[in-house]
Amino acid sequence: MESGGETRRVVVVGGGIAGSLLAKSLQFNAAVTLIDPKEYLEITWANLRNMVEPSFAERSVINHTDYLTNGRIVTSAATNITDTHVWTADGHRIAYDYLVIATGHRDDVPNTKTDRLNQYKAENQKIQSANSILIVGGGPTGVELAGEIVTDFPDKKVTLVHKGPRLLEFIGTKASNKTLRWLKSRKVEVKLEQAVDLNSSTLDGSHVYKTSSGESIKSDCHFLCAGKPLASAWLNDTILKTHLDGNGRLMVDEHLRVNGRANIFAIGDITDIPELKQGFLAQKHAIVVAKNLKVLMSGGVQESKLSKYEPGSAIALVSLGRKDAIAQFPFATISGCLPGLLKSRDLFVGKTRKNMGLQA
Repeated sequence: MESGGETRRVVVVGGGIAGSLLAKSLQFNAAVTLIDPKEYLEITWANLRNMVEPSFAERSVINHTDYLTNGRIVTSAATNITDTHVWTADGHRIAYDYLVIATGHRDDVPNTKTDRLNQYKAENQKIQSANSILIVGGGPTGVELAGEIVTDFPDKKVTLVHKGPRLLEFIGTKASNKTLRWLKSRKVEVKLEQAVDLNSSTLDGSHVYKTSSGESIKSDCHFLCAGKPLASAWLNDTILKTHLDGNGRLMVDEHLRVNGRANIFAIGDITDIPELKQGFLAQKHAIVVAKNLKVLMSGGVQESKLSKYEPGSAIALVSLGRKDAIAQFPFATISGCLPGLLKSRDLFVGKTRKNMGLQA
């Protein structure tokens, strides 16, 4: 969009769910540059399905060039920010009029789609060739992976170990209890309030893992499903270092601008908004900031014209295999086929692809 006859330069750092949708939404309104260390957008809530069904990843791993047809893509990590430029690890110095930080959580994944798809095939081979599988971590990732494995491979012995007193501690106890019953009904052995020494099996090559309570778990392979760290450490040496809270999140105002910065926004998991960090909320952040940038780029400076972001309420959907799910809404917790219809069949991949202007 032009303001005074000049196309505004918007730089988006981070090509996850939020950053990619924002870049796509503004590509015909501004000179958009997307900075991301990898060449693709990954619909991350489909990752675990990809491990048991690698072909599913063909639709959930999307090259940035597929949806960003009128923007510039810099495949590198951002390393510094000044008042006017973003610097990248490969030496690019990119000028901006507006900057959006959307780096989310750190995930060490391959740079190319081909390598990412091959990684899923390797994970699938690991599952297929194992008779017994240990999953460490009882958050949404560990629970969904257990659900995917026992649905596709019901004969495999799956053990899930979690250090907390209940599964899915980020949502209510009702949802935790229903999840535990579902897993046990499919013969998953769940061990709570225990930790696992993952190095204990490699010492003698026996594949027997020791838990903190002294138990032994025999398993052919393991998957560590722990929370990923925020990708904000790089901001500690930039002009935004004083805008990070004690948890490493960027502090934003109601318009999702970084506090005290008129032309810098933050969206997705990296923000300090008090809500569950979920993909569908990150997409809402992107929609709000796209609207606000269009207002600002058209010369509008009235605060009253800027859209406000309302924090999301506690809605959580955790898939349990192909047909079932646990859903927690502010008014109720339900399990079984109905929430399964909402998420488990397609994991919203078709809907997300449509949002990105792609065929479902």
